[in-house]
Order: sequence, then structure tokens, then C-alpha cells
Amino acid sequence: MEARDLGSGQGTSPAFGTANLSNCEREQIHLAASIQPHGALLLLRAPDGVIVQCSAQASVFLGLSGDLLGTPLKALGGDLWALVRPYLGASIDAIPVALRCHLGDPAQSFTALLHHPRGGGLVIELERPGPPFGASSQIEQAIQVFLGATTLQVLCDEAARVFEDLTGYDRVMVYRFDEAGHGQVFSETKKSDLEAFLGNRYPSTDIPQIARRLYEQNRVRLLSDINYQPEPLEPRLSPFTGEDLDMSLCFLRSVSPIHTQYLKNMGVGATLVVSLMVGGKLWGLISCHHYSTRFLPFEMRAVCELLAEVMGTRITALESFTQGQAELSVRRLEQRMVESISRDGDWRSALFDSARSLLLPLNATGAALLFEGQVLTTGEVPATEKIRDIGRWLEPQITQGVYATASLAAEDAAFAPLIGVASGVVATRISGDASDMLIWFRSERVRTVTWGGNPFQKVSTSDDPLELSPRRSFAQWHQVVEGTSDPWTAPDLTAARLIGASVTDVIVQFRSVRILIAQDQLEQVLREVRSSDQHVIVADAGGQILEANPAFASLLGSGNRPVKTLDDLPYYFTDPAEFQRRLQILRRSRQPWRGEVELENAKGERKPLLLRADPVISSPDRALGFVLLFMDLTERKAADAARRRFQEGILQSHRKSKGPLQSQNDLMAQSLLSTIIENAQLAALEITDGIDTGRMPNLLESVRASVARTVEVLEQLSLGSPEAGGGGDRA
Repeated sequence: MEARDLGSGQGTSPAFGTANLSNCEREQIHLAASIQPHGALLLLRAPDGVIVQCSAQASVFLGLSGDLLGTPLKALGGDLWALVRPYLGASIDAIPVALRCHLGDPAQSFTALLHHPRGGGLVIELERPGPPFGASSQIEQAIQVFLGATTLQVLCDEAARVFEDLTGYDRVMVYRFDEAGHGQVFSETKKSDLEAFLGNRYPSTDIPQIARRLYEQNRVRLLSDINYQPEPLEPRLSPFTGEDLDMSLCFLRSVSPIHTQYLKNMGVGATLVVSLMVGGKLWGLISCHHYSTRFLPFEMRAVCELLAEVMGTRITALESFTQGQAELSVRRLEQRMVESISRDGDWRSALFDSARSLLLPLNATGAALLFEGQVLTTGEVPATEKIRDIGRWLEPQITQGVYATASLAAEDAAFAPLIGVASGVVATRISGDASDMLIWFRSERVRTVTWGGNPFQKVSTSDDPLELSPRRSFAQWHQVVEGTSDPWTAPDLTAARLIGASVTDVIVQFRSVRILIAQDQLEQVLREVRSSDQHVIVADAGGQILEANPAFASLLGSGNRPVKTLDDLPYYFTDPAEFQRRLQILRRSRQPWRGEVELENAKGERKPLLLRADPVISSPDRALGFVLLFMDLTERKAADAARRRFQEGILQSHRKSKGPLQSQNDLMAQSLLSTIIENAQLAALEITDGIDTGRMPNLLESVRASVARTVEVLEQLSLGSPEAGGGGDRA
């Protein structure tokens, strides 16, 4: 990992190699102006292909004589110019183009990686090719292992073993980021004589944001020799920009001196880091350490990237499955509350008839409902008056739907005596009254957090100022954490939001019924319905509308005529005749109506809605009135469109890959592709089975993009036959 221990200095961003521990968070590591010497870098001018910038020892590495600057690439011999020329003016996607080529006279074989840097020109990075790659069956087995993993821990454990077998590094770690950005060694394989890092945590400052962004762009990062001497670019500045060359996508890019010192302090000799992307974000890293020099050729690095993409898709599936299970339990809870209203005239008994149904989705130890001045609880909770105190404190805190803290006592010391039952708190509002809320509790968990070295030790003392460096000790450093609960995760907060939304819906329905059966409380209940974010219409038995709340009015927009009776409603919908027909069935036969409708406002804007219309029955032959709830389906429709785009993208990736792969007559590659697509489709099923439609489009798009990237990597691999290693092919 490009890991560094960081200070918090202020000021401008320091140039590469000039940072110290007070400002290295902002070091411009992508503007290295030098490379690692296991390859050569050339920057070409379009359209003539003249070399305008190169690494200092490029001619030596390539076996050429003379100064390369100002030399046309075609003058160097071999087939590189013919292969590169089509890309001088062509667009190259996020993944550099890989080519097998020859250069010089007599010609030598190289692997070339091409990309367009910001500012202009074409970068060519050349390295010596590795041996013919023939481990496609091993890749197939690895993907099947990933597909068979039913838990995140099993998947990461298997991935560490697979990467160890493939790459031969002394230590392989799956490194996972938490919500705060701190990292933890989640899985590990290693040589038996090495100290274990499994479970060690590392502070977020060890990997600065600039480095994290580069990991998202350049998914595989190699440092073959920790003691390498950087090879400068000549000239230092790009002729196209007059500034340092943007080396974000360069695999040869030099490594920050602070990072290399960090690794030296660990005793590491070489590293390989592969990014794990989930949902379009950096989820973690596969970090490989070797305790001597180690170079991994392009073909093996491409395999690592391919497997990391497959693994990221599988992580998405597993996390979506877990989330879907939580969402399913929420919907079951909602259904029980609705049934309880019909059966008992209340919904609260269903919410609290089983502690498991309310606590399990958040892994909470207790919960409390504050509603209309009453307090109901389940599990381990503070005393009722203390719950009221917490509720009053929470009222101004809940500003974005859900409030969460793992240390309530740290937020307000008055709650310190409650840490045994209420160290962690999650709360969500359930009505327009700020005092109505659901609160979940977690008890304190005194635990020892194991860090990989003291995270608070910024600098190693030395008489030599040049020896100022990141911490030198990486022995396990144990920190006892008190006064906190286990942190609330993103799935926990989603579950809280969904339960809160379900309770809110049920309360609206409950209060809407009370409008019709409790006239003495009419004004109070109407205020509650009016303040609701849900879109509600309440009508009496004759169809006169008693309340169309502001949320529903906002759907109509300004400029529309008022809605006074149910018969006025069809006018606002795109199929008024069908809407009128279903209304008549509701009113005459008293049959509930569940269906999709499309509203059109005065501006001609259309909005898909889910309508839930119910008669309120007081006796078998008498209806008190009707309650209509409208749910905005815009997000769900966007999710449906995302599903269609996903399937189209998968098919497009399949069609795109069939030509090149079949032309190579590589049946194993076709088998790999089928397995990759199967993995993606399984992930898509888990995502679309979930009910949190707001997250669905982004997750599906991330899986589709991952498949497209994987196909590109697969196309660059020379899988199978040794004879595929001839010149002039895509690598």
C-alpha cells in the first residue's frame, strides 16, 4: 500500500519528494517526474510520433544507442511504431492499451502499455515480457471459488490464498476500510516464520486521499525493489504543458520517499497492491509483501486486476444479500403492523411483540418507541425517565433522517452513567412531531483494538534530520477502547431508515383511520396528517375529501384546480377513465386498490406513483370513508431502467469480447468470460432483490462497469497457448 503516517500541516501542496510529515497528506505523488528502473517511458508527439520526453536510461534499457529525444519512434526499428501509430489520435479508455512488440535492430521483445496523459501526447511504458502465460484454468478455478463463497470472510480468506498461489509473495493481506477510513487486515496468508498482521488496524492517515484516488484509477501498483534509485524524466517538464507529466496511470511511476521509508521500517523488500472496488468506491486493497526484490510481469498483473474485479462484484452480491435480508425483515414487520391495526386498532403491539424483529436488523441490544407521550421498550434499555432525557437531547440532533453515535457519553457527558445499556444510539423520527421517534441502543463493548504500530507515534527521533521518517515500530500496539459500542455500519443505518419510514407510513394510515372514527380528535389528527411527508387523501363515505395534505398538493404543483371530491382526482392522471373505473370499484364494492398510476401536473410533468387505497369499514354494510396513500415510484422506475441498462451492458460486453477471443480460438477465455458474466448476474440478482431502490442504480452501474473493465483486461491477456506470444498482438 502507498501507506504513510501523516501530520496535519497547512499550506500549498508540496511537490513530489519534498513533503515532510507535516504536509505529506497533500504530496503530489502523481507528479513524480521519475520512474522505477525496471522499464522505460517515452512520451510521443502526435501525429509524427517524435519522442519529446523519456526516462533518462531509456536507450540503455531498450538496447538502443544515442539520445532518444527528438527521434521519431519509427526510426528505432521493430514493429512498435506500426502498432502505436493508430493510437496517437485515438481515444483510450481508463485502462491503458497493452501491446506485445519488438524494438531495435536486432529486435528485442517488449510489452508496451499506452495511455494519453492529461495535457497531451501519448505515453508508452515498456517492460520486458514475462514467460508465456498458461494459467487460465487456475483463473477459472479461482473465479469458481469466489462464486462459491457464501460469506465475506470466506471470500476474503480464499482470495488471499489464491493471490498467494498466483503471485508467490511472502505475505498476502486483504485490507478492508471501515466507515471512518481506517483499515484492517481482514484476511491474511503468509510464510510460517513471519509475524502475523491479521486483525491489525491502521489509521486512515496511513493512506492519504490522493493515494486513494490513484488506487481507484490505477488498479494495480507494483514496487519491485524498495532500494531502487529513481530514474528521472528528461526533460523534467512535459513539453505540452510546461508542468510535470501527470503520471496517474503510469505503472512505472516512482513511489513517494516517505512511503518507501515506511516500507523499509517494516523490513519489506517489494510490494504489489491491487484495488478492490465495490459500488464504484475503494472498498479495500489486496496488499502483497515480499521480503526481497520481486518483479511481476504485465500478464500476471492483469490476472490480478481481473480477479480483483470479479471479487469486487462478489462482495457487492454478498453485501446486497445481507442488506436484502434486513430489508425483507423490515417489510415483514410493516405487514404485521398493518394487520395489527385491522385486528386490534393499534400497531404498537406488533412492533414490540418480538424483540428479535425490531433489534436484529440493526444488531441492537435494546430499542424504545417515543410516541404521543408514551414510551415502549424492548431489550436492554435505560430507565424510562432517562429514555425521555435522551429523546429530548436527540430532538435537535435528528436533522437528516437518522442520527447515530457509537459513544453517546462522548457527545454529552451527562449520559456517561448509561454506557452499560446506551453507549451507542441510533434514532429516527416517525412523525411530524419532533418528539415522536424510534431509538435503538447498543451497550458498551470494552475491547482491545490492535494497531500495526502505535498510530499516534508520528516521528522517529534521530540526530540526522534526513532520518525524519514514519514510525519505525510495527509491533502490535494495543489500545483499550472504553465508553463506546460497536460502530453502526451503513447497513445498520439503512435498516433504521427503512424501519422508521415503515412506522411513519403505518402511523399515517393509523391516524387517517382515526380521522374517520374519532371526530373529537379531528383537528389534532388532521394536523398530524398535514405535517406528514407522505402523500395522503382522506375522504368520507360520500367521496367528499376531508383532507388532501400538503405533501399530496406538492405532487399536483401550482396552477391546478382544487381537489374537493374523489371524482375530481381522475383529471390529474394520464388515464382518467381507468382511474375513475377503479375508484368506482373501491367505493361500491369496498375492495382495496393497489396499483401504479401516473400523475400529470399543470406543467405536463409526469410522475409514476404507487397507490394504496383502502375503505375504512365500521360494519359489514357500512363504510366510514376511504384513505388513499400515494408513493413516489420515481426511484423505483430509475432502478428498473438501471436493470435494463445493466442487461444491455452485459450483452454488449459479451458481444464485444466474442470477436477478439474467438479469433484467437481461445475456448478457455470464452469459458472465463461466461463465468465472469455469471458472477455479475448473480450480483445483479442480489442487488435487485433488495428494496432500497435509491441505491440500486449506482450498484448496478458499478457491476456493469466492472464487467466491462474485466472484459478489457481479459482481452489484453494472452491466455493459454505459448504460441500466442508472437509480436504484433495485443498483450
